[in-house]
Amino acid sequence: MKDPSGDVLPARPTGLFGRLRSYAAHPDPRAESCNWIALAVASNQPIYPLYLLWAVGGDWWVSVWTFLSTPFFLAVPAVARPNAAAGRAMLPLVGIGNGVISAKAFGVASGVELFLIACALIGLLAFRGGERRWTIGIWAAAAGAALLHDHYGAPFGRFDASQYADFFRLNAYSVAALCGLVLLSLGRIAWSEPGKGPFA
Repeated sequence: MKDPSGDVLPARPTGLFGRLRSYAAHPDPRAESCNWIALAVASNQPIYPLYLLWAVGGDWWVSVWTFLSTPFFLAVPAVARPNAAAGRAMLPLVGIGNGVISAKAFGVASGVELFLIACALIGLLAFRGGERRWTIGIWAAAAGAALLHDHYGAPFGRFDASQYADFFRLNAYSVAALCGLVLLSLGRIAWSEPGKGPFA
């Protein structure tokens, strides 16, 4: 296909993966990594209730509260397109907000606050030396969320001690997997850029 000037236009992406790849693409490699992480998290959220039903039980249905964050995770690439730093910051900030909602829904014994570690890690690796204010802001937000521990009141769902043990284990594994993904994507980029470090 050609535009009126005669230049050849790039082919429009076809298929679901092609459209996803086009949506996540960004000239800033750190922004593109954040885009993919956000889409991975959003794609996992619809099946999270099934994980809980199978591995935990109890009032697993309260996990629908986590769906409140799904549109915001999906919007990360759209925000990053005009403002890469804002898009990168949106990922951990939405994660922190989701952590607060989840802690109220499930109770802090579920271990859902462990996801704040992944958010802080993204805040470290997603920004360069001249963008430290973003990292500081994200860490401050994560610290503020951590200070809410034991101040949520009664959770929306009920789980017994055995179910909470399974819940904590599930979330610990999930956080470890997410941190691994962050290190493989953002960490690899951060340490490959000049200066060899997250604040390069």
